[in-house]
Amino acid sequence: MMTEVQGKRSMSNPTLHHVTLKTTRLKEMIDWYGAVVGLKPQHVAAVGAWLTNDAANHRLALLAFPGVSDDVDKDSHTGIHHMAFEFSSLEELFANFARLRTLGITPAVCLDHGLTISMYYADPDRNAVELQVDNFHDWAKSSEYMRTAREFAANPVGVLFDPGRAYDAFKAGKTHEELHRAMMAGHLMPDAPAPLMGLPPGASLGPPPS
Repeated sequence: MMTEVQGKRSMSNPTLHHVTLKTTRLKEMIDWYGAVVGLKPQHVAAVGAWLTNDAANHRLALLAFPGVSDDVDKDSHTGIHHMAFEFSSLEELFANFARLRTLGITPAVCLDHGLTISMYYADPDRNAVELQVDNFHDWAKSSEYMRTAREFAANPVGVLFDPGRAYDAFKAGKTHEELHRAMMAGHLMPDAPAPLMGLPPGASLGPPPS
């Protein structure tokens, strides 16, 4: 939809409504997304399912058309890398981490991107799902950081962190800001990082240069 603004045509930006994935594991995917981000089915059919975790009619669609097959080389092929869900606080992110860990669901990789603390999970089809919290608690501030911070320009991928160690430090009383500084300094990096779910070879995943 285009609108007139002072004689100029401007775009009315739409809001992202939903993401659609193809799958060969319909029930397993429904169960996983229900456990991880609270998406519940509005409708399930032989050809797919439509799920939501808010007032929208659906936020994720899963299509299970006949003839769909798995991509064994998914990580090296073009296409969607991940979808992301944001929590309002680090406490919520860690509470969800602890809850999922009791279900045997653990992050494949965790990164402090500078603007967010993020945990990446792999769904049953090996699609990446990012669960994140904003480090600035303010989109305007984190957007400014992304545009202008030298450390982000030097390392836009981020610094790896061990979620178990970070969770224990948080439970012991470390604040969001203290943990963010420790992560960015490389003090919470994992001993043996897992494969990085399609991140580019040679990506810098340590502390940004000073």
